[in-house]
Amino acid sequence: MAARALTMKQIRETLRLRFELGVDSTRKISKAIGAGKSAVANYLREAERLGVTSFSQVASLSETELEQLFNSNKVNRNEHGAISSEESLRLQKTLPDFSLIHEEMRRPGVTLMLLWGEYKNEHPTGYSYAQYRAYYQVYKSKLALVMRQTHRAGEKGFSDFSGDGFLLTHAKTGEKTKVEFFVASLGASSYTFACAVVTQTLPDWIDCHRRFFEFIQGVPAIMVPDNLKSGVKQPDRYEPEINLSYQQMAEYYGTCIIPARVKKPKDKAKVENAVLQAQRWILAVLRHRTFYHLSELNAAIRECLVKLNSKVMRGYGKSRLELFELIDRPALKSLPAQPYEFAEWKRVRLGIDFHLRLDDHFYSAPFQLAKEELWIRSTGAVVEIFFQGKRVCSHVRSYVKWGKTTVKEHMPSHHRAYAEWTPERIISWAASIGPLTAQGVKLLIEQKAHPEQAYQSVLGIISLSKKHGNSRVERASQKALGIGSFCYKTLKTMLKNRMEDQPADTSLLPKTVKQTESQAQSETENQLSLWAKQNLRGQGYYH
Repeated sequence: MAARALTMKQIRETLRLRFELGVDSTRKISKAIGAGKSAVANYLREAERLGVTSFSQVASLSETELEQLFNSNKVNRNEHGAISSEESLRLQKTLPDFSLIHEEMRRPGVTLMLLWGEYKNEHPTGYSYAQYRAYYQVYKSKLALVMRQTHRAGEKGFSDFSGDGFLLTHAKTGEKTKVEFFVASLGASSYTFACAVVTQTLPDWIDCHRRFFEFIQGVPAIMVPDNLKSGVKQPDRYEPEINLSYQQMAEYYGTCIIPARVKKPKDKAKVENAVLQAQRWILAVLRHRTFYHLSELNAAIRECLVKLNSKVMRGYGKSRLELFELIDRPALKSLPAQPYEFAEWKRVRLGIDFHLRLDDHFYSAPFQLAKEELWIRSTGAVVEIFFQGKRVCSHVRSYVKWGKTTVKEHMPSHHRAYAEWTPERIISWAASIGPLTAQGVKLLIEQKAHPEQAYQSVLGIISLSKKHGNSRVERASQKALGIGSFCYKTLKTMLKNRMEDQPADTSLLPKTVKQTESQAQSETENQLSLWAKQNLRGQGYYH
């Protein structure tokens, strides 16, 4: 009896038993699927002719695609299921160069239908589109995951830090310090960049991207980083929150940031492979060398990068550099005229003194924005202040500790007059209340590192005379000087409780002025002496 052709389910099971389970016996396979031994043998031979060497190559194909691949509905077979010699000649069609097809698919606007049309124009008797597509799917399934994905030219760049880094050696002490290893690659060509930096912090993270763009002499349309905290403040599957400085860098270079999804390794398969290759071709190669300076290490990394990018990749027949020049470079965006200057952002609230603090220096902002939430953008040279996304003012960056950078127009009118005062003018005004008040104000100003630090307190003292009168403020000043605590809070408390004419009693005064500095020091010494007697062991204890 003539052998029947196998169904697609039987063909799939035949391939699974042979390639996944390793069943070598044709007889056992035929019994397992309920088909003739000769038919099974013929289909296994045809699978070999088609280049099928593992079940994973066909596992994802539908029955229709599998049927098209084996051409079972168009092939004339003899009574044993074998292909006739005439039909075998008819099936000898020109097989497309699928490595070239896969390369062309990376170009903008190129589709498989377009490539098949060009193939049919050149080979009118060639494969149908369904067969062409099925063969291409088989070819892709044989590639590694990172090669299998189709990345458009110049579309995506991937970046991440390697888990392993290098060690720098201190030239004098020999102490070892770990430095981080940054790796980035382009999606279409796998062209790879790497460098060493001191930390994974935001400034180094952004500087690594700047170096990457300069290395490839262009900018990809999309950057896909891992969810590193330096770049992504809040990872989220749908709306990740990008660090503001990182986002600004992306806007400056004309790219956009789309972080890899959490727990989605396929999103970052390209950079994970790039990291793996960098570890093999850079970390491993340099593992026995000793480096004393970061610049020396990065010079060695650049030498290794030349070799890595020039190596011909299996499955492509071309190197990363060749693919980069052919595919990615023409599609990259141009670099801006000047490299990006790193800027830090800080969210603050403007105080009632209309000054913001940045690195222990104070910068003014318009007094109308007091108590409003503002953003400070700072570079090495400039400090900019933003309100609701709009820049309201800027200052030259100052590194004077506890200094003030103030614009007169930012002050209310009464503060502008006060800003033009000198210590002599303030003491003179205090003297209009009385000589003792003037003496206290002079002492208050002299105690400050900068006279301006006392002006706000002096304004408060002068305002007390408007409420309580010069005479009472003068008597309160006399008493405050007597107890060694002349300041606004002391005078205010005295006047409020009418203590200026009473015997000295500090019980109602603020805690900070209840005791003089010498009294506090004396009390501290007494406490230390008592503690020493109770806790320290005498010399006889050890004999």
